[in-house]
Amino acid sequence: ITTSAHADFSTRAKSAFLIDYDSGAEIVAKNADTLMPPSSMIKLMTLAVLFDEIESGHLTMDDRLTVSENADYENPMWYPASKICLVAGQTLSVRDAILGLIVLSGGDASVVVAENLAGSESAFTEMMQRKARAIGMPKSTFGNASGLPNPNNLMTSRELATLATHIISDYPNLYPLFATKRFQFEEYQSDWCREWGRTHTVSYNKLLFIMPGADGLKTGHTDDGGYGMVASASIGGRRLVGVINGFNGKNHDALAAEMKKLLEYGYANTMNHTFYNAGDNIVKVPVWYGRDADVVATVEKPFVVTVDKTNGTKGVRVVARYNDPVIAPVMAGDNVGEIIAYQDGREIARAPLVAQNTVKKTILFGRLIKNIRVIFGID
Repeated sequence: ITTSAHADFSTRAKSAFLIDYDSGAEIVAKNADTLMPPSSMIKLMTLAVLFDEIESGHLTMDDRLTVSENADYENPMWYPASKICLVAGQTLSVRDAILGLIVLSGGDASVVVAENLAGSESAFTEMMQRKARAIGMPKSTFGNASGLPNPNNLMTSRELATLATHIISDYPNLYPLFATKRFQFEEYQSDWCREWGRTHTVSYNKLLFIMPGADGLKTGHTDDGGYGMVASASIGGRRLVGVINGFNGKNHDALAAEMKKLLEYGYANTMNHTFYNAGDNIVKVPVWYGRDADVVATVEKPFVVTVDKTNGTKGVRVVARYNDPVIAPVMAGDNVGEIIAYQDGREIARAPLVAQNTVKKTILFGRLIKNIRVIFGID
């Protein structure tokens, strides 16, 4: 069901979802919670698991991954599928595996990653599942690492957007790779692959070529599921994240045009307003048994609301809710409440309030005096 606020956006895709990256506000939601085959968009989860290994120091971009028979280009499963064109026994760098996944949507590369990280593709799907649950994706299930048709490959557009947001925010050094338009693999091990590779260098993500500010993420296509895309663009300092799935277009160019329409709708009809920046003094929260009487509450990242351009911030009210009092000790960064924005009585944004500073416990005598004051109603 399309959200009533933006019911005027129309798409032939079975599912569409558009959010503002900073506020998390839903701008368009059509069948956003319907489980559908994600096709190659599932490779975003394959990449997220791989990125964790890199961030933790278990892998470097120059480490070599070994190719098994399962990922060999002569394996019949790769005849119609997107691939890098690998040969069993060869190795490729982690960097080439990543670019092969992003640019060429290499299903063979996803198998290589899965087997090298988990020992088998089925064991790797368990890692994908754990990762999904850890980042707030309760519905998605995974049958393989490539997105090839499998009854267990099911994701919602909302959860694909959650995954995209996680990749953008948690891997700032790796996310720029998603803007790569061309990738030339230099280590082909067969003449057939070498010849094939000459004409397979351009990204399937055609949005990168037609929309300034677009910088990711991933397309997908199966005969049964149609075309899909997870995309993001940053224009004028504002980032949107969009998902389309079940689009029965002619090709990847038609898919990109549909995604461009979705993102442009968001930019044309909505705007952001920042109420508080990280570190701003928002409210003082009383503290019991503390060396200070209160603690300053702030937000960890900008508190942004997304509103229709027509009405702007008219009717917006921001409320801070917190425990009164909180009990010492309070450490900087501790959650002490939340801040909520309403527009005409409808909640439009919410974020945690955190302690800006540390308030230690008083010594025992100080705590005793506080108790006495409370009992006799002096304080």
